[in-house]
Amino acid sequence: MKNIRNIILDYGNVLFDIDFPKLRQSFIALGIPNVDAFYGHLGQHALFDAFDKGIITAAQFRNELRNAANDSSLPDEAIDAAWNSLLIGVRPGHHELLGKLKTQYRTFLLSNNNEIHYRWIMDYLNREFGLSGNADFFEKDYYSHLMRMRKPDEEIFKFVLDTHMLDPKETLFVDDSPQHIETAQRLGFQAYLLGPEDTLPQLLGRLGYAG
Repeated sequence: MKNIRNIILDYGNVLFDIDFPKLRQSFIALGIPNVDAFYGHLGQHALFDAFDKGIITAAQFRNELRNAANDSSLPDEAIDAAWNSLLIGVRPGHHELLGKLKTQYRTFLLSNNNEIHYRWIMDYLNREFGLSGNADFFEKDYYSHLMRMRKPDEEIFKFVLDTHMLDPKETLFVDDSPQHIETAQRLGFQAYLLGPEDTLPQLLGRLGYAG
């Protein structure tokens, strides 16, 4: 990959499979009306942005979902199960790919995340792979709720650039959300959208990465 020294990767639907239709059905089952306006890949209620930024706690998030479902009796476990239902797992071979990339580039993870999903993912990585997290695969792994900022806001990209003294022109950014790609391109990144029919290994191959 010509002129690329650094790689910043999103997590969901780049390294880890996310099932948005499954979450949609889970929210419907909880009794939340107008689900498509409430939460979606391209747009969502301000509640979710606040949770991604760590502005509200998991308890506050659950209460807001109870309000949305107009059901104060919904148990925490049912809400967490619904919210986590979109989390599927790490794509096969991608941990191995990350290990190779780290030996050749400065690599970073930049994920919009939240307290409930983060806890599930950390437990999953430990249970399935014996890992304490994603730190072994990157120079630094960043999660929005721990940073108090989220994509597509420019500040989160600038924070990573400034903290690690990265040149955006030498930095590959891969994400599955068009609005995140737009911000990265505006800041000068070599940014690529990973579509639903594409994979990270295929994209890197087209860019000239031979592994």
